[in-house]
Amino acid sequence: MADSLICIEHVSKAYRRDSLQIPVLADIDLTIDTGEFIALMGPSGSGKTTLLNLLAGIDTPTKGRITIDRRVISSMRETELARWRADHIGFIFQLYNLIPVLTAFENVELPLLLTRLSRQERQAHVRTALAIVGLSDRADHYPRQLSGGQEQRVAIARAIVADPVILVADEPTGDLDARSAGEILDLLNRLNTEHHKTIVMVTHDPRAAARAHRMLHLDKGVLSVEEPAAALDRSRDGR
Repeated sequence: MADSLICIEHVSKAYRRDSLQIPVLADIDLTIDTGEFIALMGPSGSGKTTLLNLLAGIDTPTKGRITIDRRVISSMRETELARWRADHIGFIFQLYNLIPVLTAFENVELPLLLTRLSRQERQAHVRTALAIVGLSDRADHYPRQLSGGQEQRVAIARAIVADPVILVADEPTGDLDARSAGEILDLLNRLNTEHHKTIVMVTHDPRAAARAHRMLHLDKGVLSVEEPAAALDRSRDGR
């Protein structure tokens, strides 16, 4: 049996706007095992990104407890959370967030500049990450010289270069054509199966979600679980 990596217990999140309190997540309970690939779906404003931010340690819950890798991150101070994120979380975004004046190699190296690794060690990590995503021959290229799919591969290499425990992906195929999206999903599957990364992916695409082991659905801050095949069938039926 796989070990539980993420445990979210009775978590709620609300934001204040002037005198109003706006609820976003309501009493969420969720356990994710080591090595799982989770898809998170739901309409805009349902709380998907908020939940992703909570388990990545970017935000803290209003109520409840979040335990990851046996550490209660929901009670950490910001400085401790920042160190924890650097060691445990790799971030993949829809719009890549690459630095245009840096090469692919330099973009991937960025997260390592705050570590104690030597220059030689950093370079070895970057070469390994670029090889995993199939871009060893593009190391000296700038983002403007790459296709959208290649830019996302560089972003994924940057996310894995420090060997994080968890990858959080927010619409990683949302800005790509169908062929490039499929290649990125193939890469995420390989990172999950061959490199044993636990992945939590927010997506609007049922076909992307069908790649996951489990699908979670958020609607007005309430979480439910759905089989990926069921969501794919719904999309084909136009529902």
